[in-house]
Amino acid sequence: MQGTILVATAGQGVLRSSDDGSSWYRIPLEQGLEFDAVVRVLAVHPTRPETVFAGADVGLGRSDDAGTHWTRVDTPFNDRQVWSIAIDPNDPDSMIVGTGAPSRAAVYRTADGGQTWDELPPILPERCAGVSKPRILTAVYDHVDTKSVWFGVEEGGLWRSRDRGDTWERTDGTPRALPHGVTNSDVHCMLVLDGPPKTLVCAVVNALFVSQDDGATWTRTDTRATWGIYYTRLVARLPGSNAVLLGIGDGTPGTKTRIFRSDDLTATWDEATLDVPANSTVWAFGTHSADPELVFAGTKYGHLFRSVDGGRSFTKEWREFPEITDVAWTPAVAPAPSAFHH
Repeated sequence: MQGTILVATAGQGVLRSSDDGSSWYRIPLEQGLEFDAVVRVLAVHPTRPETVFAGADVGLGRSDDAGTHWTRVDTPFNDRQVWSIAIDPNDPDSMIVGTGAPSRAAVYRTADGGQTWDELPPILPERCAGVSKPRILTAVYDHVDTKSVWFGVEEGGLWRSRDRGDTWERTDGTPRALPHGVTNSDVHCMLVLDGPPKTLVCAVVNALFVSQDDGATWTRTDTRATWGIYYTRLVARLPGSNAVLLGIGDGTPGTKTRIFRSDDLTATWDEATLDVPANSTVWAFGTHSADPELVFAGTKYGHLFRSVDGGRSFTKEWREFPEITDVAWTPAVAPAPSAFHH
């Protein structure tokens, strides 16, 4: 495999391997991101695979050599923890960034590749009941209608914009208020499948919500009742397809996990096999359109698994990590590390 595997951690920055996982390297010294940074999210540029963004404790980091050297993008959210990054695949200069704990949760947008930024409505509460301080865990552009943008908050609900972020409406609520809506405010992950029909998938802490009428109504699947394990952490679309991966654990950090794949717009699911039991809940999937069958899965407590069959089966990598927060893979190859100190 030619390319670079990137693992984001809560305390060891971003670790990278450009030799198929044989060796791993930390961020070098004197970079815009510290080698022991808290990094919560990674995003590979959709048309420039060497460019990677990282949501970190200092704000937004950027690498233009597949994760070796990092600069900090100067933004209004400098020194705030970034939890989510969405890059518009139809307009890669447009990005949505969400911040959160220990910083104030807020949404920011750029339309010029990060040169200028606007803070967007809504104003989110400083504190919430579920996790003390909210964090925006997920953001996604609707690549099908090209106008809608979504973000989800732990805890703070599911929000939608139909005008690329100018205005927002909250789309979740209590069962009484929205009997066919998303009924849990602890939103972990959101994605859009092309279909037909176009399918919206929203993972909340204990359920999966699916809409095939552009969010007018949602169908709820209780994860404990369906799969015997409740902590619904993430969903990921396999690039260029309607296939979706689902990761569920028994808690946070959890002691076990299960991964499922659906090829029929979430109607049915097949469980993936792992060659060894995972040590905690799966926390991140890493994919890229350059090889849709290649999937990396990272667990909360540092196991990294690889699939070469689109998430149907996984094998564990030899290297274990500090707390994994996100995983990415890019076909761009990071520079040889021989010139750097480690």
